[in-house]
Order: sequence, then C-alpha cells, then structure tokens
Amino acid sequence: MSGNTAIVATTENLLNAVANVLDDANLIVHGLDGVISRWTGGCEQLYGWQRSEAIGKVVYDLLAAQFPLPLDEIRRHIQTHHVWEGEVVHHHKDGHPIFAATRWVAVNSSRDGAAIIIQTNNDITDMKKVQNDLAGREAHLRSILDTVPEAMVVIDETGIITSFSAAAERLFGYSSEEVVGRSVNLLMPASAKEVHDNYLARYIRTGERRIIGYGRVVIGQRKDRSVFPMELAVGEAITNGKRIFTGFIRDLTSRHKIEEELRQSQKMEAIGQLTGGLAHDFNNLLTVISGNLEMIENKLSDEKLLALLHEAQDASEDGAKLTGQLLAFGRRQPLNPELVDVGGLVSGFANLLRRTLGETIELRTIVNGTSNEALVDASQFQNALLNLALNARDAMPRGGKLTIDISRVKLDVDYAQMYPHVRTGDYVLISVTDTGTGMTPEVKEKAFEPFFTTKGVGSGTGLGLSMVYGFAKQSGGNIQLYSEPGQGTSVRIFLPATQRANAGVGLPDDGSRKIAEIPGGTEKILVVEDDPRVRRVAVSRLTDFGYSIIEASNGVEALDRLAQNEDIALLFTDIVMPGGMTGDELAAEVRAWRPNIRVLFTSGYAEPAIAGRELAQSGSWLKKPYTARELAVRLRELLD
Repeated sequence: MSGNTAIVATTENLLNAVANVLDDANLIVHGLDGVISRWTGGCEQLYGWQRSEAIGKVVYDLLAAQFPLPLDEIRRHIQTHHVWEGEVVHHHKDGHPIFAATRWVAVNSSRDGAAIIIQTNNDITDMKKVQNDLAGREAHLRSILDTVPEAMVVIDETGIITSFSAAAERLFGYSSEEVVGRSVNLLMPASAKEVHDNYLARYIRTGERRIIGYGRVVIGQRKDRSVFPMELAVGEAITNGKRIFTGFIRDLTSRHKIEEELRQSQKMEAIGQLTGGLAHDFNNLLTVISGNLEMIENKLSDEKLLALLHEAQDASEDGAKLTGQLLAFGRRQPLNPELVDVGGLVSGFANLLRRTLGETIELRTIVNGTSNEALVDASQFQNALLNLALNARDAMPRGGKLTIDISRVKLDVDYAQMYPHVRTGDYVLISVTDTGTGMTPEVKEKAFEPFFTTKGVGSGTGLGLSMVYGFAKQSGGNIQLYSEPGQGTSVRIFLPATQRANAGVGLPDDGSRKIAEIPGGTEKILVVEDDPRVRRVAVSRLTDFGYSIIEASNGVEALDRLAQNEDIALLFTDIVMPGGMTGDELAAEVRAWRPNIRVLFTSGYAEPAIAGRELAQSGSWLKKPYTARELAVRLRELLD
C-alpha cells in the first residue's frame, strides 16, 4: 500500500469512526457535488429520511435546501477557506421547513484529491420562531408609536428620554434624534424643570406619587419656545431592576379654546335671555306711559305743560328704542325677513352712511359676484350696519377708512371644527372693517355684551354691538370679531344665503353636471400662521392637494425655514402676526432674498391694507374663511 493510499484509508476510517461515535448527532458527509456518503441517526430523526433513502442522493435536493448565498459561491468559498457556516432552511420528509445553523468543513481525503465535506446541522427552528415573534412585536410596537394620535415619551429613572413617538415629534417640533439621550425637561418651560427634577428624585427616594398613575394638566414647551397646555398621564414599569416611565400626552390647546368659546356662548345666551325678558316687560310699562301721555296731550292747552309732556314723550320713545335693541340682542325682536340682494341693499344705503361718517372717513363698498341674496329683515340689517358704522367712526377720531365687503362664502367642516357654534353651508358674508384704534383682548371678550362700552359717560349706551349680535343670531347666521390694538377692527356677519325659486331654471337635473376637480400640485409651500388650529387646517388641506409643506408660526421662524429649504416655491402667510414681523414685512424679506418665490397672503380682515400698508404688486391675498377650492385655485394661479 502506497503512502497516499494509506492516508486516504486512514481518513475514511476516521470518518467512519466519527460517524459511528456521533451517530446521534446531525452530521452529513458528502462531496462538493452534494452526493451523500454518510447519514447519521440524528439526521434520520431530524429530517425523517432513513439512511438507506438518503445515501447516494444529492443533499440539496433531498432537503430542498434554501441558502443565503448562491450555491456556487458557497462552493468557491469552501474550496478556498475549507470552512463555511451560515443559516439555511431545510425541509423535512413531510415538507415542513426546518431552520438550521450549519457548518461545513472540507477534508481532502479521496484518492483523486476531491474534497469531502463534513456538514453539521443544529435545529434552530424554535429560536427563529421566537426571533420572528419578537420582530413582529417590535414592528407592531413601532407601528403603534407611529400612528397613535397621542404623543408618547419614554424616559428612564434619571429622566433621560429613550423613546419619542411620531406624534410627539409633531407636537413638540423635535425629531426623535434630537431628543433621545437628553433630559425630558427639554420639553418643559423653565418654571417647571426644577420642579420635575425634584419630584422624580423624591419619587425614586421615597415612592411618593403625584403624577405616576394619575392624569394631570401641565405646561409643555415646543422647540420654538412656545408653551401650551397638555394632559399628561404617566405609567411605570420595571425591567432588569430599572424603572422606565411612559408618558402619554394630549394637546389641550384646541380643547381649551373651544371650551372658552362655549363658555362665552353660554354666557351670551344667558345674558340674552335676561335682557330680552326685561326689555319685553319694560316695553309693556312704556306702552302704558306713552298711551297715557298721548291721552293727556289731547286735554291740555297750556303751552308750558305741553312742552313738558312732549319732553316726556321723547324720553319714552328713546326708552322704546333702547328696549328694541335689547330685544334684538335677546333675539326676541319681531323680524320681517324677505329675500333681498344684500349687495344692492348696502349700495343703496351707502349715501346715508357717508353722511353719518363725516368727511374725514373714506367709505368703500365692495360687492363680489352677483348672487348675494339672503332672507333678511332689510330695516334691521340697515340698522345693524348703521351701528357698526357709528362704532367705526368713534374708533377713528382723526379719520380713516371704512370698508364694507359683501361676498358669497361656503363654510366647510374644517371651519366648523374650529368654531363649534358655526353651521356648515352657504352664506352671504358682510365684513365691516375700519382702520381705527382696535381692541385689546379684554375689550374684545366683552364687546357683544349689553351696556358694555369703552366710551365716556353719555357717549353711548353699549347696545350697538349687542344689537348686531342678536340680529345675526336671530337671522340664522353668525357674527365674528377680529381686532388688534392699533390694527383696526373687522366685524363679519354671516347670513344664510338663499336663491330665488327660478334660479335653477335651465340646469339639467339628471346628474350630468360635473363638479370641477380641485387642482393640486407637488411644489413645496412655506405656511406661516400664528394660530395653531388655523395652521393645522391649512397644512392638512395643502397636503391633501399633494403639496410638500414647511410650517412656521411667525416671521422669524419662517426665515429660518427658508434658509434650510432651497426649493420653496410659494410663501403662504397671514398678514397680522405677533412676534415683531408682519406678513407683508416677511414677504419683503423673502422677495429680497429669493425674488422668484410666489406670495399668497391671508387675513381675517375685510381687506389686507387694514393698517394702511399696501401689498406689493406681486402678492395676492385670500380672505378668511376660505374654502378648499378657493385656496387650491389661487395657488395654481400664482404657481402657473
């Protein structure tokens, strides 16, 4: 026997010995071609194939193996390195899959120099199932974190943020990468940081609970340093001997504003019921007084006594006018509604208003469109306009401009969600805007209350705006007040729009009319609006149109966003904003920096030049409330 033959024999004997000793192991011996030469009892138990069935078969075909790499690449690797290992999928004789951690070792033992491969397989099916279950749970948790509407923040027992949900990113303005690993007091105003740190340390030390397990209202702080009320509920868990705290956060900004509007509406309703009832009873007394004075007048001939009687009658008439205004506020004033063209009615009434305002005030009436018809009491409507004009005149002692703007608007669900007492539908909007002194928030809050006035003693009854409020409500409409100190005031009356009976003649009723599609786009738009609710509505609409949106709450923040985004195509900004920079000032900065950017302004006032500032010629503006279609069309007009 030659030396090579002896080596081969010795190697084969060694393989036989190993296979016999490790018969219970999952061990397979085959060549590079995959043909099986050894098949242990462990393989019989694992795969279901008997030794007699397996030997001589190609192992890859027998087990229907699925490799992580191409088989040729594995063969080249083992020829070079003599060892390969990885995870594969084998199949049992009955067809069910078996996950295996396999290791191949090449031994050159044959007479022709071909390699013999010793393959060991460890069943990891149960482990893979656990891993897949864990991966599924993690994916499920990530999907919850990305979709749960309430913000979620997870911290450790030292207050360091370990998890930050997508809703938390939207609420606080930080990305997850910016906050994970930092203290949670980053999300709090300065006044709350020390309190929180002390509370957490005391809880760890003593177990005294004040937040954990309970819900409470606290103050949060966004990345832009603005603060907001939020409801915080905190849960606790212990893992590996360490505490983790999960906080669920709900933004209460909108709810607080809605609750405040509801309280104001309820207060106005209560005052209206009280004043309406009193005015009704007082009118009965005035009827007795005026009736008796009239009967006495017919029996007097003394001129001095008649003069006194006429003075008493004049006072009685003034009292009747006051009670009429109280009844209007309480929505108990009898109305005689008829279908009128509001635009034509205002135009015909303009000359009287000009005489009332005087020469120092410029009156401007704007009628948009031809269909501005509403069912309204014409005399009461003119009385309401007269009251608003008198208030505007008193707010402009040195002169100014009064604008009355009439247009047809549609209030949609988005707008109604911001103002819970507003009903959706078609309205005729009458905006009465002055360039006067404006109102402080405290004055604006009480402006519609009866007998509230900022005028001197004897200069007003305080019933003008309350009468207008009652008229709008009793007519089935609504009234809103926009005002800023030094910026003027805009009172907006919404009256339900009506069409004449023959308005639809000639229109097909078979459903053949098609509603024009709302145009959209893909450009990037910078939205600047200080009211978070209005901004959310605008962003939601624009996103639905297909646009890419960048948000900012003031002019300074908008310039920062502009510097970070080179591809902004249009600036959509409010005109009157806090923070020291108005919308037209922002637009001037933007145009100086990037002349090609289009600009669309929006305002709650009747016209954008409310403070005497004129918009640049390249700018356009949209009056609040605007419909989704109006916004979409105006954007395409500018961008195209």
